[in-house]
Amino acid sequence: MNQQTELTETVVHINRVAKVVKGGKNFSFSAVVVAGDGAGSVGYGTGKAREVPPAIQKASEQAKRDMVRVPLVGGTVPHLVWGRWGATRVLLRPASPGTGVIAGGGVRAVMEGAGVQDVLTKIVGSRNPFNVVRATFDALSNLMTTDQVRRLRGTEPGGSAAELPEDEPNDDQRVVPVVLDDAIAAVVDKEDGAS
Repeated sequence: MNQQTELTETVVHINRVAKVVKGGKNFSFSAVVVAGDGAGSVGYGTGKAREVPPAIQKASEQAKRDMVRVPLVGGTVPHLVWGRWGATRVLLRPASPGTGVIAGGGVRAVMEGAGVQDVLTKIVGSRNPFNVVRATFDALSNLMTTDQVRRLRGTEPGGSAAELPEDEPNDDQRVVPVVLDDAIAAVVDKEDGAS
């Protein structure tokens, strides 16, 4: 329970939908909420209801339930990454310390909820707040640290998978000197013949 009380919630957008019926209009509300602990865990949720508070409450409960871990390196994202959802694409780019969160709308809410301190972002395509948040989470799901990449490739830190012994030359080292010697000899023979 203590973890949930420490979470910060941000209402990104509330959408009102009016359905025209015989007796007038029926209004309903949908909300998207981002919840994060500011230390690498963040989640989002959407909720619909006939009133605003229940819609926000539903979205908030879903956001707390579906939290994900974000790999951070020194307060920023490990590498450049694109996220996509529908017609929305979101770019996340690492930034140097002191840059701050250069983001707008739903991307800013997600970055601040995750505890990212320095990042450059760009939204390309649709600016629909629901899709922007989903595209941002798609980008976060594609982030990997160097240790995770090494484990996937099966290489040890500090070593290379394709290292050759020093005393055994590879094929390129055997072929290149022979080709160069032949080319030089041909040029020298031509010059001797011309003089």
